[in-house]
Amino acid sequence: MVTDRSPSEIDDEGWHWLRVKHVTGFPRQARDGYFPDHDVTRPAATSEADLPEVDPEADLPRIDQGREVSLPADPETVRDVDRLALETTYLSGKWLVERLAAAVDDFWRAVVEDVEAGRFWDAKVTTRAGREAFGETDHAVLVFTPNYFDRADVDRVRRRLREVHGVTEAIRYRPDVYTLDGVHEERLGALGDSGAARFRA
Repeated sequence: MVTDRSPSEIDDEGWHWLRVKHVTGFPRQARDGYFPDHDVTRPAATSEADLPEVDPEADLPRIDQGREVSLPADPETVRDVDRLALETTYLSGKWLVERLAAAVDDFWRAVVEDVEAGRFWDAKVTTRAGREAFGETDHAVLVFTPNYFDRADVDRVRRRLREVHGVTEAIRYRPDVYTLDGVHEERLGALGDSGAARFRA
């Protein structure tokens, strides 16, 4: 399905997310050039040697509790979940940007253009129906990278969001492995919390 509808006007029941492929018609697999263009290691080619360092002073994920004070995750849990991501090759992740309904459509169009141009790997945004179903005031725009072990690419996308798209507020990066459930929930520990993030900027 391809649509030219904007996220703020999609109120179809059950349609909570608008993905880039709904706009362009091309799935992630069609954006294979991203890896050589940005010198990013493909998840299937990532090895134990690529595991990121955990700097407790700078990198330690924090869990938002809706206030200034935050609860740090245990560094060993962070390392173990990085290993889980490697084991499952579930290495993608995303920057979360929030936008009011009045601003989300223009922002989304600009993000889609960057995906089409190969500057971003993938993205999705909550629709009006999704925002309302989730009880949120703002739309969530998720801008993905394919391999969060590649900190240079994660940072490059963040810089572009800041310098080109005007994202000056603090945002967080959440690896997709943090969203695994079922048998992995105990291993994820506090990182399974919806407010957990691997990086903040």
